[in-house]
Amino acid sequence: MRPILEEARIHTAVREKIASWHADMVGEVQAAVAANAVVIVGMRQNPSPKHARKLLDVSRIPYKYLEYGSYFSQWRRRLALKLWTGWPTFPMIFVKGTLIGGADDLARLQHSGELAKLLA
Repeated sequence: MRPILEEARIHTAVREKIASWHADMVGEVQAAVAANAVVIVGMRQNPSPKHARKLLDVSRIPYKYLEYGSYFSQWRRRLALKLWTGWPTFPMIFVKGTLIGGADDLARLQHSGELAKLLA
């Protein structure tokens, strides 16, 4: 388990800023995760989200794709998602409400049959 700074160790003057940092985007992802069995959160120019989408397309597994900027845009907004999930890279893939990791993690789960079990 990764260490998370205790709320008591965060000054009250900045707690609201942390909680509301691009909350609109976090809320959009939360809503998509609640409404869809599989959600991929990615960004333009990054080949890993494309790879994850292709894996699902080939298997005919439906998914919701959300794209936020590129290497040159919206990196501050994407930071809110990294802070929220603790996952450092894109894509962020959610299956049945659970973050399963990125494209390589999806491929491993698909190859092992675990993805089918999660979706059943």
